[in-house]
Amino acid sequence: MNTDIKEIEDSLNDIIQKNEDAIKGYEKAAENAEEIGLQSYFQNKALERRNFLVELKASVPDLKTRDGIEGSTTGSMHRAWMDMKAFFSADDDESMLEEAIRGDKAAVEEYNEVLADTHLPTVAAGIIRKQRDWIQQDLEKIKSMEDVR
Repeated sequence: MNTDIKEIEDSLNDIIQKNEDAIKGYEKAAENAEEIGLQSYFQNKALERRNFLVELKASVPDLKTRDGIEGSTTGSMHRAWMDMKAFFSADDDESMLEEAIRGDKAAVEEYNEVLADTHLPTVAAGIIRKQRDWIQQDLEKIKSMEDVR
């Protein structure tokens, strides 16, 4: 296999896995959040990331990308941490917002690395930029939500 194609597949799969982790993380945050509005917010974010997965995979139909929504071991450990933090925290909702901010910051970094280090097909690069910008804008919104609390 051409090493450029393998690099592109690996990079796209890294972003796909990051979105799988985000889906599971947002679902976990919705479980742990107490406010109905915040639960709904996290559920919507999980749905948004599911749509990101579909969009990413559709951008490169000829490449081998991950199937299903498995997530990573690191993501699984992070969700276990979210459960512990929610259990011991006096303010579960603030705790879940903090974790969402942390996860979104990591996602933006991952997207930036892939955009900088990989020779992506034009369509895929455009989608990745759009998703990164969306996450960055949402990160600003969620930070302001945390500041209001």
